[in-house]
Amino acid sequence: MYVVTGATGNVGRALVRRLDDAALPVTAVARRITGADVPEGVRTVAADLAEPAGLGPAFDGAEALFLLVAGEDPHGVLGAAKTAGVRRVVLLSSQGVGTRPQAYEHPARFERAVRESGLDWTVLRSGGMATNAFAWAGSVRARREAAAPFGDVGLPFVDPDDVAAVAAAALHGEGHAGATYTLTGPAATTPRERAAAIAAALGEPVRFTEQTREEAHTQMAAFIPLPVVEGTLAILGEPTEEERRAGPDVERVLGRAPGTFAGWARRNAAAFR
Repeated sequence: MYVVTGATGNVGRALVRRLDDAALPVTAVARRITGADVPEGVRTVAADLAEPAGLGPAFDGAEALFLLVAGEDPHGVLGAAKTAGVRRVVLLSSQGVGTRPQAYEHPARFERAVRESGLDWTVLRSGGMATNAFAWAGSVRARREAAAPFGDVGLPFVDPDDVAAVAAAALHGEGHAGATYTLTGPAATTPRERAAAIAAALGEPVRFTEQTREEAHTQMAAFIPLPVVEGTLAILGEPTEEERRAGPDVERVLGRAPGTFAGWARRNAAAFR
C-alpha cells in the first residue's frame, strides 16, 4: 500500500492517479477528501498531519509514504508511520532549503526528521510550480490580466505532473534511497513570458501588469507566513545562479526532459477561459 498525503493538491492528485494507473494500491489522505476527489476504487482517509495521533488508520497496511511539509511535528508523523509498518518515505520539500535555509527552516526541520527516521528516504526539493499561475485565473477570466512583481526575472518553474512522476518513481522504484533531488523546469521563464504562454493557450491577448514589491508583499502575506513571503520575494526578485539554473534531476530520474510552462498552460487553458 502506498499512502499519499495532500492527495487533493496539485502534486498529490497527480501522484494518486499515477499510482492507480500502475495498478498499485493507494490510500489518498487529506483533511477533507471524498471518493469524488480520486479515481474510482482508491481508498480515501480524512486525516490531518497536524494531529499525528490520529494517523493510524491512514497508514494502516502501508509500506511507503508520500509526505508533505504540514503541521509542526514531523517526528510524530514519522513515528506513526513506522508503527504502522511504513519502510520508505518520500518528502516533498522546497528548493529554498538548499538555497535560502534561514527562510525555509520549517521544511528543513522535516528534512532533518526524515533523515533521522531510520526509514529509507528520498527528499524532493521542488522549485516554483507552474500551478502558481492559477493565482491569475480569476483576473485572466474576468479581464484578461495577469499581475506579478519582477516581470522580467526568469525562473525554471516545474510542472507538478513531473514532480508527481519523480515521486512515483521514488516510492516504488529502486535506487532512490538517500537521494535529494532538486526539481525544476527545462528553462527559466519570466512572469511576462508565462502570461504570454497563457495568452497563446487561450488564443486571446492577456495584459501583463507588473506589481511593486510592496504590492506583492501585501498580497502574499494574506495567506503565507511572513518569513516565507520574504524568502519567496527574494527568490522571485533576486534569484541566485542555482535558482535560475534548470536542474537535471527530473531528466535523470524520468529519462526525459521536464515539461515546459507552455505545455502546462495548454493543458490547463480551461481554468483561464
